Parts: sequence; structure tokens; C-alpha cells
Amino acid sequence: MRAESKRLLPHEIFFGAMLLYMWLRLAFAAGPLASDTLVFFTLIVVNVVLIAAAQARPTRARWLLRLGFYPVAMNVVFQQLRTAIPAIQPQKADLALQAIDRSIVGGNLSMSLQAWTHPWLTEALSFCYLLFFPYLLFSLIWYFCGEMELLKKFCAGLFSLYGIGFLGYALVPAAGPYLAMPEDFAVAITGYRITEWNDAIVRMGSNGVDVFPSLHCAVSAFFLAFDYQHRRWRFWLYLVPAIGLWISTIYLRYHYFIDVVAGFALAAVALAIANRYASSARLKEEPYVTRA
Repeated sequence: MRAESKRLLPHEIFFGAMLLYMWLRLAFAAGPLASDTLVFFTLIVVNVVLIAAAQARPTRARWLLRLGFYPVAMNVVFQQLRTAIPAIQPQKADLALQAIDRSIVGGNLSMSLQAWTHPWLTEALSFCYLLFFPYLLFSLIWYFCGEMELLKKFCAGLFSLYGIGFLGYALVPAAGPYLAMPEDFAVAITGYRITEWNDAIVRMGSNGVDVFPSLHCAVSAFFLAFDYQHRRWRFWLYLVPAIGLWISTIYLRYHYFIDVVAGFALAAVALAIANRYASSARLKEEPYVTRA
């Protein structure tokens, strides 16, 4: 068995650090037996068990369970932050983010785009924003069904991104312009059926603190860069919708400009993590037996 199977992957460190941070903060703020605290403790235990199992007997099935923990944990954590973050950080940072935008671009870009508001433009950008969710699922399925070495690199970047991004939510919780400053907009966002669907999904699915950094921008940019390296046709497939998504984050009033900047910076960090991991491992790991 090679030493590669015994070391932690980058995303296991970054995502694990986020889980540990949230568990410790919640244990002190809400108590060790609070529901939020127990959820993060359970995720840590399951994560450790799956890593240990794959280290003890590195079959493909065990590696898939080890890596597959993160898409599940990512969704659990995202929803849990709805109650966990207010328990440790009740004050939101919207005013601070608005101040940063004023210092960078002189104001709020969502307000500047009011003159461009049109139902059909709203519909198109809502479609781009909404497309992120099936494309995220499609990307996970695509790489999980592919080569193990490439999947490890993919997870190393993507879930390091999520681990750092969720820490951003915890440290800088904010609601976004559409919730924090609705009275400042003179023009309402209007569209048609897709706009209604997107608005309903965002309002129902948001955890209320998912603004800084913009993970929509971070994840979509990471996908584009990763696909450009490994699956060029996927890059061209998603390029135009991704650009529409980036514009929509401001146009639809979900994010501040600094959120988007931080999202792109996080994507660059995640890609660097993935490439550094692949370079150090040289995408050559221990052989995988086919038995379960």
C-alpha cells in the first residue's frame, strides 16, 4: 500500500477544519447537546470513520464512500447554517459589505442596473442562475462516474472551496441586497414563469447567510477552469450560462460586488489547490481492486 492512501486530501483538511470550527463554536455558544452542535459532531465522526476505512482497505468502493461523503455533507451543512450561524454570530454584515462596495465601485451595482431591468432580461438571467443547480448535480455525477484519480483532484478543489466558503458565511454572515435593502430599489424585478420559479427556490432554499463569498460565482468559475483542463467540451457547454449567472448575481440583487470578487478569488484558490494536489500525487496512486 502506498503512502498516498494514508495522507489526507486537501479538501479533507479544509472542509474538516470548517466542521471542527463550527462544532467548537456551537459547543461553547449553544451547548454540546444542542441540535446544531450534534449535527456537526456527527458529520465529523462519519467523516473520520470513512477516511479510516479507506485508509485501512483502499478499495474503489471505500474511496467512493470517502469522497462521496462531501456532496452529502455540503448540502447538510448549507441548510444547518440557517440556525447554526445565528447561534454563534447573530449580527449580520450587510452594512459592512455595502460600505466595502461604496469604497470599491462607489455604491451598489444592483441599484446601478435598475435602468436595465426588463422582464425578458430577468427571465434569461433567472434561467442562468437556476441552471447552476442541475449543472452542479450533473458535474458531481459526471466526475464520480469517471476515473478515480481525476475525481480526487476534482474533490480536492471543489470541497476545499466549499469548506473555505462556508467559513466565509460563518465569519461574514449576510443576507444580500434583496433582503437587506429592498426599500432602496425604485424598480421592481419582474419576469415570467422562470423568474417566479427561481425566486421561489432562492427564498425557500437560502439559509439567510449565504452571501460572502458568492459560491455561485466560485463554483461555476471553478467548474469552467477545471473543465477547460480536463473536459473541454463541458467548458464550452457551460461558458455562456456561467457568464449569465455571474451577471445575475448582481442584477437579481442577491450579492454585493465584493461577494463576487471574493467568489472568483476563491475559485482561483480552489483550482490552485487541485492542481497542487495533482502535481504532488502525479495522479498516480495505489492500484484499486475491484472487489467491494
